Amino acid sequence: MPISTSAQAAALWTALTLLVVMVLSLQVVRQRTKYKVLIGDDGVPELVRAVRAFGNATEYAGPGMAALIMLAVVQASPLAIHLFGSAFVIGRVAHAVGISQSAGSSIGRAGGTLLTWVGFLFAIVVLLFYAI
Repeated sequence: MPISTSAQAAALWTALTLLVVMVLSLQVVRQRTKYKVLIGDDGVPELVRAVRAFGNATEYAGPGMAALIMLAVVQASPLAIHLFGSAFVIGRVAHAVGISQSAGSSIGRAGGTLLTWVGFLFAIVVLLFYAI
């Protein structure tokens, strides 16, 4: 069954955003267990990166899901919601992969950030269109 309504499209991308956050949370738990660190990061590079990948995802997840919800509320087209949702989720995954692999600059981090911001700008324009 194709996703045909704004609410269904928003539900899909919200669920995928939550899945990304959950996977990154599990990576933190995995690193904590591996290095026997209950709180903080003990300066363990892998744990530091896992914590930051999770933290960064959660910092963006709220605004991203709020945008998805508002796009559904104003009944933006499912296509518009899919465009935003895909840019947002792919951007967050790319960023998480980039930061998980290196604490320095990476194509994943830069590309993921850019894709997320492009998605946000798109959602801003669509929401302003519906608001005025």
